[in-house]
Amino acid sequence: MSTTRGYDDAKVNVLARLKRIEGQVRGVTKMVEDDRYCIDVLQQISAVTRALQGVALHLLDEHMEHCVVDAVTMGGAEKDLKLKEASRAIARLVKS
Repeated sequence: MSTTRGYDDAKVNVLARLKRIEGQVRGVTKMVEDDRYCIDVLQQISAVTRALQGVALHLLDEHMEHCVVDAVTMGGAEKDLKLKEASRAIARLVKS
């Protein structure tokens, strides 16, 4: 099995997006500390949620394009494992 990850080529981008999200979460914390209006806080939480979903979808796409395609090419048990793994990941994202 490969030690590289599907997102290796975009790792810098993924990390930058996660750092922005981290900043957004700190901003939400500050909003609560500053007793900001509930709807404003909820709006920011929604923005953070959408940003995290965007990163998750990007990672899933990279996983499908690299890890799953590689496993399908190899065939056998690895193929079955990666397809089931991807299916479970998609199910978790749909539920969130």
